[in-house]
Amino acid sequence: MANSSSVSEFLLLAFADTRELQLLHFGLFLGIYLAALLGNGLILTAVACDYRLHTPMYFFLLNLALLDLGCISTTLPKAMANVLWDTRAISYQGCAAQVFFLVFFIGAEFSLLTSMAYDRYVAICKPLHYGSLGRHKAFSTCLPHLAVVSMTVSSGLFGYLKPPSITSQSLDLVLSFLYSVVPPAVNPLIYSMRNQELKDAVRKLFLYMLLHHQD
Repeated sequence: MANSSSVSEFLLLAFADTRELQLLHFGLFLGIYLAALLGNGLILTAVACDYRLHTPMYFFLLNLALLDLGCISTTLPKAMANVLWDTRAISYQGCAAQVFFLVFFIGAEFSLLTSMAYDRYVAICKPLHYGSLGRHKAFSTCLPHLAVVSMTVSSGLFGYLKPPSITSQSLDLVLSFLYSVVPPAVNPLIYSMRNQELKDAVRKLFLYMLLHHQD
């Protein structure tokens, strides 16, 4: 009879060797995850509840928030659970699901961010015909979109295409953190910080929740 074997689980790279650093990483991951949930959740609620934000640009932003939540929820909860329970194991099915959903969400987010950047460029340059000046403004408006796309794509490509001579566990962990955790956490800050309408909608949402809580 031919020998046969099957893989039932994989071992994830550990972020730290000592228990104290593991717990420190757990606290850091938990803070990042809660910030991502809060920021993207506020964007979803504000866009859905404020009729003034029912425009194509905010439709893109709403879908971006959904993709961010999906992307960060694919990897970070499992990483936090492993750190908390001091284990590195992940099942074969769980690993396959993580890879599938991570590739799906990152690919969809890349396409959406590119569409958002082009949408802002067209909205500013084409109707207004500002010349070299509708273009400087367009570049500054699209820059956050393009910066997030560039960081996600460059870190992902470098992580998987780098030469074996510079491979290390620490570098692999940093790169995976850059393309799977950082963008979903910072996207709400990037896109709300420069948008007065969205900030007004979030402020109204907070006031409504405060008044409702007092009643």
